[in-house]
Amino acid sequence: MRLLHTADWHLGKTFKGQPLLDDQKFILDEIFHVIAAEKIDAILIAGDIYDRAVPPIDAVDLFDETLNRLAEKNLPTLIVAGNHDSATRLNFGSKLFERQKIFIASKVNAAPVTVPIDDDFGKIYFTLLPFAEPVALTAMINSARQKIPSGKRNVAVAHAFLTGGIESDSERKFVGGTSNVDAQIFNGYNYVALGHLHRPQKITAENIRYAGSPLKYSFDEATHKKSVTIVNLNAKGFVDVEKIPLTPRRDVRIVTGTLAELKKFPRTEDYIHARLTKREINAQDKLADVFPNLLSVEFVLPQEISIGNTTTTALREGGSTLDYFTDFFAEQTGETLNDDYRAAMQNLLIELARDEMEA
Repeated sequence: MRLLHTADWHLGKTFKGQPLLDDQKFILDEIFHVIAAEKIDAILIAGDIYDRAVPPIDAVDLFDETLNRLAEKNLPTLIVAGNHDSATRLNFGSKLFERQKIFIASKVNAAPVTVPIDDDFGKIYFTLLPFAEPVALTAMINSARQKIPSGKRNVAVAHAFLTGGIESDSERKFVGGTSNVDAQIFNGYNYVALGHLHRPQKITAENIRYAGSPLKYSFDEATHKKSVTIVNLNAKGFVDVEKIPLTPRRDVRIVTGTLAELKKFPRTEDYIHARLTKREINAQDKLADVFPNLLSVEFVLPQEISIGNTTTTALREGGSTLDYFTDFFAEQTGETLNDDYRAAMQNLLIELARDEMEA
């Protein structure tokens, strides 16, 4: 059986205030192209369909459209709820969807959903495990094992944070400080399709994997290679895994340089974080022609550091309020702020800080 594993769609998410629904529509189209091109037999979606428990209407409409497209393909589709999803909302219509081979497990249950699917070599048993506390998750897995006949092939679809996984900024911490889950609780499964972590990665073994999110949702994901995971499960339960890369409508990138250097970049619609090596007033406006989707600017300024008998240049982040005022003064007047005025401004800032502390 040939499986497509994906997760963490986060429909309805915004990125630094920028709505991403068009980007999400685009990447879902690409996933459907992969489904057709790779001759997929079943689809695994490992949670966080939505970005929040009460998703915006247009995100619900997109998921509704996606479910209809999946139903038209008549492919078994197995979905679990993530920590961002509302179990009740995601469960709506689930009994009806089963007639179209779409199985949704959203509620934590002592007897987890187990779906047997036939291929040329017999049945494969799929255990659907929505997001749950580690103790509940362990109990569900133990219960699910009792439904799987001895020697039969089996796959778990789960949304959890396994110990050893590498996080990204876009993964919000679990509410209440939920503990990590030890991968050993999945021992005995031929493949474990995981959701929650946005970087594609394996955990302890090739057959325990996060598919990762299909889009980059934070700037620390700029170097990630987003993909869907294709899993080949043979007659004996041996798993072969390959990643099919996804190309977004707009990439997420970090660019570094002076304002003059960045203005020479080719114009791009990508989502950009600019790291400027020289302070500039209104840098975002000045770069808008080149980077219309410039979402954030950071100043990373060179400074000399003495180490032993040598001097080297490093980068330091940000700048003081006085530095910014000095730049603003020069920008507005065309003159350099002299030492007397600079000292007076420094004293004023100290007084303001003192007043704020005493307030």
